[in-house]
Amino acid sequence: MKGPLGNIMKQAQAMQENLKKAQEELAGIEVEGGAGGGLVEVVMTCRYDIRRVTIDDSLMGDDKEVLEDLVAAAVNDAVRRVEKTSQEKMGGLASGLNIPGLNLPG
Repeated sequence: MKGPLGNIMKQAQAMQENLKKAQEELAGIEVEGGAGGGLVEVVMTCRYDIRRVTIDDSLMGDDKEVLEDLVAAAVNDAVRRVEKTSQEKMGGLASGLNIPGLNLPG
């Protein structure tokens, strides 16, 4: 293809390749979420796979509900960190696509 449509198609293909590469990189990035001042820690990939949960021994005698709340808080913290990391990694990909009349965020 020639002309503007050909350029748009090339830009779209390059953006798709960059997106795939960024997604593959994100799969290997791990983030750590925590709760209770580090008493519970969760390691999660940027594909939301939990790799490890660490619970401080001092919590083993505590109320079960306290431990459950801390684990949930640590997972939620890890999810927020995944979202932030993913947004930072993927944020600029669409900005390179220059289509007249379409304003993409940069």
